[in-house]
Amino acid sequence: MPMTQTDATLPADRPLILAGRTYHSRLLVGTGKYQDLTQTAEAVAASGAEIVTVAIRRTNIGQDPKAPSLLEVIPPERYTLLPNTAGCFDAESAVRTCRLARELLGDHRLVKLEVLGDEKTLYPNVRETLKAAEILIREGFEVMVYTSDDPIVARDLEAMGCIAIMPLGSLIGSGMGIVNPWNILTLVEQAKVPVLVDAGVGTASDAAFAMELGCDGVLMNTAIAGARQPVRMARAMALAVEAGREAFLAGRIPRKRYASASSPLDGQLFSRP
Repeated sequence: MPMTQTDATLPADRPLILAGRTYHSRLLVGTGKYQDLTQTAEAVAASGAEIVTVAIRRTNIGQDPKAPSLLEVIPPERYTLLPNTAGCFDAESAVRTCRLARELLGDHRLVKLEVLGDEKTLYPNVRETLKAAEILIREGFEVMVYTSDDPIVARDLEAMGCIAIMPLGSLIGSGMGIVNPWNILTLVEQAKVPVLVDAGVGTASDAAFAMELGCDGVLMNTAIAGARQPVRMARAMALAVEAGREAFLAGRIPRKRYASASSPLDGQLFSRP
């Protein structure tokens, strides 16, 4: 009987490391668009995510002491908070938002930078993103950056010192999945820092596909929060990310134009002459 590999003998996967910290989950989730803070907490817990993004311009984490705080249900002791600059359309406002997050969270330096081009597409403004990234890195921030799927731009952001490249799969909140897998694959092949698909995921198969391409992780919000059953979708996304990573590590079979029988045809009892 041929020997098979058990879980104990399978080669270990390299961990996801961001800003010197190791993470077991490769799914990162947002905290917007849920019906209330209770649902937010339940969905985040069901996702198994260890890193949770927070839109500083839209979410109360202490700015308003009279309003409910996200930190009441997403405690920093349990999760790594990833403040993001959602809603910023220029480098100046993005940098100012990161500085505010640093003050509110006790000198917190890990941030997700996103500078948007317009309100209709929410496509990244690359020039303003590069400008903001340069300032933030100089000030000691650990920058994970939302960007286009342009390999040249990604290379420049990595060279500047960004600790993770986060190309959009498709437009934010569109649910269109990964529309240009070849560019994502190029980013994965060239990058020496983690590559995480950010934006566009609609369902579990999109998340699995991102991981099958070799991405180090996936960040999503609308795909979970906008589902009919967000908590169930959060569990589905966790399984999809794990399955996609395992498939990438296992190595898929090559695509072929014609059929290839699962069992050899030669030597069959009723084989054709």
